[in-house]
Amino acid sequence: MPNGKPAGVACIHLLNDFKCAIFNKPERPNFCGSLKPNLEMCGDEKHGNAREYAIAWLSNLEHLTKPNH
Repeated sequence: MPNGKPAGVACIHLLNDFKCAIFNKPERPNFCGSLKPNLEMCGDEKHGNAREYAIAWLSNLEHLTKPNH
């Protein structure tokens, strides 16, 4: 996304299976490569809610870091 990804908008490179279409490609933004999954961001997968938890965590991060917050 040439001008960055707006908060609340899915990345244009996100495939139907939620994988990145440009993973390990040079055009992948540095930010994406620097974002490492961890328990704080992803929750505890053994409780079956890791994806929902991560979406909520990332949505909050987008909200907190959007311009003019």
